[in-house]
Amino acid sequence: MLYKNPIIPGYNPDPSICRVGSDFYLVNSTFEFFPGVPIYHSRNLVNWELTGYCLTRRSQLELEGCRNSGGIYAPTIRYHKGTFYMITTNVTDKGNFVIHTDDINGEWSEPAWIDQGGIDPSLFWDDDDKCYYCSTGVLDGVRGIVAFEIDPLTGEILSDKHLISEGCGGQCAEGPHIYRKDGFYYLMIAEGGTEYAHRETMQRSDNIYGPYIPCPHNPIISHKEYKKSEIQATGHADLVEDENGNWWLVFLGIRRFSHALLHNLGRETFLAPVTWDEEGWPVVGYNGNGTIELVMDAPLPGSDCADTIANTVIDKSTGLPLIHADHSINIDFHTDSLDKRLQFTRNPDMSRYLLNSANGTLTLTGTDITLNEPGKSPTILSFKQPEFTTTLTAAMSIKDSDARRCGIAAYYNNDYHYEIYIGNDDNGKYIGFYKHIHDMGAELARIPVSREDYNLHLLVRIDTDREGYTFSYAIADTVNPGARIAYEKIGSGLNAGLSTEGTRTMTFTGTLFSLFAENGHGVFENGVSLAINPDENYTL
Repeated sequence: MLYKNPIIPGYNPDPSICRVGSDFYLVNSTFEFFPGVPIYHSRNLVNWELTGYCLTRRSQLELEGCRNSGGIYAPTIRYHKGTFYMITTNVTDKGNFVIHTDDINGEWSEPAWIDQGGIDPSLFWDDDDKCYYCSTGVLDGVRGIVAFEIDPLTGEILSDKHLISEGCGGQCAEGPHIYRKDGFYYLMIAEGGTEYAHRETMQRSDNIYGPYIPCPHNPIISHKEYKKSEIQATGHADLVEDENGNWWLVFLGIRRFSHALLHNLGRETFLAPVTWDEEGWPVVGYNGNGTIELVMDAPLPGSDCADTIANTVIDKSTGLPLIHADHSINIDFHTDSLDKRLQFTRNPDMSRYLLNSANGTLTLTGTDITLNEPGKSPTILSFKQPEFTTTLTAAMSIKDSDARRCGIAAYYNNDYHYEIYIGNDDNGKYIGFYKHIHDMGAELARIPVSREDYNLHLLVRIDTDREGYTFSYAIADTVNPGARIAYEKIGSGLNAGLSTEGTRTMTFTGTLFSLFAENGHGVFENGVSLAINPDENYTL
């Protein structure tokens, strides 16, 4: 059956996966955003639902002063004898920790901190129920992958530490996972750095502490020699076996939007089938060389589950069944709680966010912290841009929005964002457009709002494609952005201005759409919708 990559589009890097019966659970890194470590659920590996987060309390996730792309790195999720475990690193707090829960949809425990440096921790249970930890680290002055026995409930180290691998020749050996199959311990790691030289390698041993022998056809996945592919930077992977005995690899990759090797959507989650050769080594994909396609054909699990049946269409080019995943977004304010897809930048002050389900409004109360300030928590709510070609629509109350500035941004971090907003100054209300790139920020348009229009509504539309973002507005007597209304363009910005490769510091996130307010109230009405262009063809 055909499916499309990425399976979880937009900024969803460093995937880790586990299976419980017919249910798959997947988590990703979240860096400076709160709540932390999303939990996705699927039964067919293509249609994923965000069910919640592992880190929902400040006692679990301290992000005060967190730098851009600091915070939570590379979680691993595992299930053992009725308990789920999630292990990760908060690089701007106390380092590596593990939490657990008996209910994947409930609350997780407080962190159990681990006396081990490095990043990308993972857990493995052997046949005797001993639990082993591995991560990056330094032992006796040598950098590589460190492993030891651990109590996963307390974080207590139960054995000596062992340096089990220095990698297979690439820089930045990281993201380790240990698996047991056919009498061997398999050690899979990411190498080359998480940019265009990224790749995944495999080693194995008959002893958990090694020595480990590298796979003769390493890397098992890499696009570093395939620059013509839209998919790049493949790596940081995790393996899972389905109920039918088929193996799968989830991994991060990027989709470049131009031949300039730039990407703005962030590192996304991809899927590939895995087979095992006669020597017991994994072969990723069906071409045998570790390269991946945007559309792949594989025996997906859960062919009889509701998600698969409801979302299967016929692919026009091949005539074969294709599992369709709808990545459009509709965020409703007529609810009792905020949509799960909305995240805060660092730890929020929840008193600044008021959802009124009765009238369908969301009021953000801004402080003097602007979107430009590093390491701070502005009043902002964001969701991930999932595709290149989209249309965002939203509505705001002109009269009730008294903030100095409040509106919607295409937001990467405090150094890179484009904004359309309602502004208030001594001359009254206006519609503004602002761009901030590196250390340069400028208001590029200002359209005064006449006082007789104060009782109307500002409708905002942001259109995106592989070139850039176009910002438009209308002043109307309706909060329905889908009404037949003539929008006026106010400004635009290139994708290159929100691209990871262009940031002035090393960053690992992607572009978000954000609701924000500064110095006062911003009142958003009805909800926010993001439509995916149905003509998006996944080709350059």
